[in-house]
Amino acid sequence: MSANIFITEERIEGDEDGPLAGTTVAVKDNISTEGVRTTCGSAMLEEYVPPYDATVVCRLKEAGATIVGKANMDEFGMGTTTETSNFGAVDNPAASGHVPGGSSGGSAAAVAAGEADVALGSDTGGSIRCPAAFCGVVGIKPTYGLVSRYGLVAYGNSLEQIGPFANSVEDAAELLDVIAGPDDRDATTREPQLEGERYADAATADIDDLSVGVPTELLEGADEGVVETFWDAIADLEEQGAEYHEVSLPSVEHAVEAYYVIAMSEASSNLARFDGVRYGNSGGYDGNWNEAFSAARKEGFGDEVKRRILLGTYALSAGYHDKYYKKAQDARAWVKQDFDEALSDADVLASPTMPVPPFELGESLDDPLQMYLADANTVPVNLADLPAISVPAGETDGLPVGLQLIGPAFGEEEIIRAASALE
Repeated sequence: MSANIFITEERIEGDEDGPLAGTTVAVKDNISTEGVRTTCGSAMLEEYVPPYDATVVCRLKEAGATIVGKANMDEFGMGTTTETSNFGAVDNPAASGHVPGGSSGGSAAAVAAGEADVALGSDTGGSIRCPAAFCGVVGIKPTYGLVSRYGLVAYGNSLEQIGPFANSVEDAAELLDVIAGPDDRDATTREPQLEGERYADAATADIDDLSVGVPTELLEGADEGVVETFWDAIADLEEQGAEYHEVSLPSVEHAVEAYYVIAMSEASSNLARFDGVRYGNSGGYDGNWNEAFSAARKEGFGDEVKRRILLGTYALSAGYHDKYYKKAQDARAWVKQDFDEALSDADVLASPTMPVPPFELGESLDDPLQMYLADANTVPVNLADLPAISVPAGETDGLPVGLQLIGPAFGEEEIIRAASALE
């Protein structure tokens, strides 16, 4: 067993019948499970036990799935390596001594190690696709609004979606079939736009005449071995009847900066509730309310979470709101426009999921900027509210490499069909 995959190992049985009967599922530890602690990888919520299930957990149970544990993760979803967890780092079962990616590293590692058949993660800026690529499994980031976020402990509300991990595209699509769909408790959800009956039906590997756009900007600066593996995968698609052409997304040059301003600003607001009085461990601190509040947050949050709260608060402050937050939202609109234009002339877009192979454990801890820049290929998709899938493309120097396929809004069937051709 790969080290430290689960924060809490707890078996939760689902209904006897259903499409997932007999299937084991690992659930990321920021997704609420009634009666089973949900820590978000943080000391702040170390003993928090939700009184209700997230909508996706209810749907898992109704489908007959068996939940086997709450998977380790970067604290509150803030990280690319699962090393910011208060409960320790996770070793990568596909590349021992390396990180599994983040922030849903425990979920991807559970599938890669055979500890669960499938898993749920959440993706705010690549937190499903990055671990899928680093662990050599399949991960789907659905279109914003396809899957209910009710019961997901919020990091960046306007960016995040819950999605599946699996060892095959079809299995990931089957899990998506179970969790997708509208929810009265999440006003951002809507009906899927399915041409067939199920997303799993799209995993046909039939890509004759598929048009693939390759954004040149998402290859710039990437590791040579990663780029070589990517082009091998594109050649594989061509051999099966697809055609590719290069496209340009000039706005992605600003995507990482815009993403982190928006995500940190939303985190600053969302995490304000964890003050040791309303939510979070109180620690029994003496002194007035302000002193207790400060002590609880100082002890309860790790360094990366504190960094993002501080930067987000700064970006939202009266003197800097227009300079940072408003400009970031303008950049987000530009990114969305560029993607829509590129997808008007292609069925899907393709890039390496991550520009680099998995880091060694401990490599990026002292360099948060390196960690942020590693998200360059994934965060634009969240800014544009589009669906994307990471599918194994091969290896470089014995380390897994993922191929990312991006589709139009609610175009999950197209990316599932394309990804299935690479298996």
